[in-house]
Amino acid sequence: MRPLTVALIAGETSGDILGAGLIRALKVKHPNIRFVGIAGPLMQAEGCEAWYEMEELAVMGIVEVLGRLKRLLQIRRDLTHRISALKPDVFIGIDAPDFNIPLEGKLKRAGIPTIHYVSPSVWAWRQKRVFKIGRNTDLVLAFLPFEKAFYDRFNVPCQFIGHKMADDIALHPDKLAARKTLNIAPEARCLALLPGSRASEVDMLSADFLRAAVILRERYPDLEIVVPAANPHRAEQFLAIKKEIAPTLALHLIEGKAREVMIASDAAILASGTAALECMLAKCPMVVGYRMKPFTFWLAKRLVKTEWVSLPNLLAGRELVKERLQEACTPEQLATDLAPLLDDSAERRELLETFYALHQQIRWGADDQAADAVLELVNA
Repeated sequence: MRPLTVALIAGETSGDILGAGLIRALKVKHPNIRFVGIAGPLMQAEGCEAWYEMEELAVMGIVEVLGRLKRLLQIRRDLTHRISALKPDVFIGIDAPDFNIPLEGKLKRAGIPTIHYVSPSVWAWRQKRVFKIGRNTDLVLAFLPFEKAFYDRFNVPCQFIGHKMADDIALHPDKLAARKTLNIAPEARCLALLPGSRASEVDMLSADFLRAAVILRERYPDLEIVVPAANPHRAEQFLAIKKEIAPTLALHLIEGKAREVMIASDAAILASGTAALECMLAKCPMVVGYRMKPFTFWLAKRLVKTEWVSLPNLLAGRELVKERLQEACTPEQLATDLAPLLDDSAERRELLETFYALHQQIRWGADDQAADAVLELVNA
């Protein structure tokens, strides 16, 4: 008998991690199974046959995409023909919506069941994309409960599977172990600065974050300040800004290990994005600060339909953590917001209790839930 055949496409490292976890769970539940498509090293290690290397799709930025557009369209045409000819039991597009959703539509019209794994942020902006997603896919697998609620409003099939990051981080992270790894004293008062992984974010946020740290060091002379840089380029960029803004401020600059830094710290200032969710799961109270170019911010205010920008607030449905955006992102305001989080205050204790409850809400065993959804769709 032909094995259950699953075609998958992952376009970047995060998709490779999700794909590998899904493949692993599917193999346990259905041993006679074959995987093909575009896969990174983790998916290939789990047995996925790679028709193209994942790096072919890992292109970011309008200029870069335009430069590779001919090749990307060629790959998509070839995949449409090959997958249509193979007639797999299901096609799963993992994230990469601009590439995967049009492909899902072609395959769905060819009679192949399609799943889109990881919802685009349709609930936040360009909400009419939900209709295109509904036409092109049989099922969306969503990480967060408010995403499913959004799709339900438009009768687009969606299943909430929980968030893989919530599975990977312990409900009670070991702060002392993280401090030992980072060589931070167990009794130290510790503040993390995370100005982002993009050059533009580091450029726009580092000065305000550093000035806020200077203010807090005056209040707490023993304050340990830790900065996890995303890569050597961001480390070099941050140090150049520090030399201008706070040359005498003592701090620990670490390459990578952002999660360990969050777990080890008593509080953090960070850019918005997935880092805010990770910080919540690490049980590190935070203040979100963000700046962008004035025109970009003006445009974002008109496009974004949500009341908050950070995932902890969107999950809670209220302002759980302070968001200081644009003109409100001042050193003085950031320091004022952070001070009670560095003390053993009622605000801090309440915040940690809510972080714990939200962590439980999205800790569902995402790999297994995704695998069950796939097998249910194909009646396997």
